[in-house]
Amino acid sequence: RESDIKVHIDGARIMNASVALNTSPSSLCKGADSLTICLSKGLGAPMGSILVGETEFIRLARRARKRLGGGMRQVGVIASMGMHALTNNIDRMADDHLRAQRIASELKGAGFFLPRDGKVDTNIVFFALPENSKLTKEELPAKMLEKYGVKIAGGYSEGGRMFRLVTHMDVDDHGIDTAIEGIISLCIP
Repeated sequence: RESDIKVHIDGARIMNASVALNTSPSSLCKGADSLTICLSKGLGAPMGSILVGETEFIRLARRARKRLGGGMRQVGVIASMGMHALTNNIDRMADDHLRAQRIASELKGAGFFLPRDGKVDTNIVFFALPENSKLTKEELPAKMLEKYGVKIAGGYSEGGRMFRLVTHMDVDDHGIDTAIEGIISLCIP
């Protein structure tokens, strides 16, 4: 503040953090000058974000948006989807977190490597294949999609040995069971 440096928070996952920490987004962002909240990541809106800040900042942001051709028609439809997401989908994110924790627990128990000793706070699980895996890190994504219809992303961390799984409102308990079964059965001898 003394140097008059503005602080912006990219809140793409702010609602996940809020639910996981059982605290309000405003508490997490206290002291920031501006914030964006993504309405599609975890909240389930098909598109949209919210920009939060002081009146003058928002005025300048609107002006910049228009100059860059960011005006849209029918924004009320998009806004209504965002309102639905904010009204109905925040509390249910706790279910995504529990499902991610279940995945982490099962994979750790089967011998997979998980950072932070398998501790998962929100809806993202990172894991690496065990040394004795039947498949390589390159083979697993294609096999999971082919045999189980599950998309997983690899190539995370140095050397690309980590995979990332993200739970969300479109993945139910059956989908979680399928992912766990697929990864373990394809990899564990």
